[in-house]
Amino acid sequence: MQMGEVRFSLLYVADAAVTLPEFAEADFQSKPANGARILNGKVPESLMANEEVVDHGRRRFLTVTTAVVGGAGVIAAVVPFIKSWEPSARAKAAGAPVTVDISAIEAGQKVTFAWRSLPVFVVNRTKDQLAQLKGLEPRLLDPLSSDAAQQPKYATNETRSIKPEWLVVIGLCTHLGCVPDFVPDIKPEPFDANWKGGFYCPCHKSRYDLSGRVFSGVPAPKNLPVPPYHFIDDTHIQIGVDPQEAG
Repeated sequence: MQMGEVRFSLLYVADAAVTLPEFAEADFQSKPANGARILNGKVPESLMANEEVVDHGRRRFLTVTTAVVGGAGVIAAVVPFIKSWEPSARAKAAGAPVTVDISAIEAGQKVTFAWRSLPVFVVNRTKDQLAQLKGLEPRLLDPLSSDAAQQPKYATNETRSIKPEWLVVIGLCTHLGCVPDFVPDIKPEPFDANWKGGFYCPCHKSRYDLSGRVFSGVPAPKNLPVPPYHFIDDTHIQIGVDPQEAG
């Protein structure tokens, strides 16, 4: 067979005939593309050295390329992460003031509203319930609301409120954060034979009167906190804004 002559033979694989080229032995003695000669089936060391240099160059190129691509990937991953630190619209809205309609809250009734993801109790106290407050002072831990952190100045009074009948407090027990039950009736209870109405925490039996003042001898250490609030009019309260800020 002459140089460059190609013969074909048939190879059967899985019952399918595949035609493959058959090269002459002399074809493997032709010169490489770069002009180097292959002697006795071996590549000269000089050619191997050149090839090794090319490999190092390629490695450096791949290393730089990988570093650049990797750096871009890190930046792409970090940017959303940093943006996640920015408060979302929902988070901003959660801290915004809340305006509530109190016109439908009947005397002696409590309604719970959400503010900053906290339950806020709004209670319309009856005259009879208000009359019980003063007589409870000897049984209370902080009857004069001396802890200024638990209420604004305008709520540092016996009723702990702007208007006597309307109580506004955050409904979380100051012990471990349970939501206390509203027990408004003035009558003996299993947890207090001399109960005058108020809030009872079923978690660890802490008790508060109808001003949110904590009783002595219970796990809770402080009165229920009074959030900033003001009356927009006779039937609407805005929770989260003091009267001074509202103007």
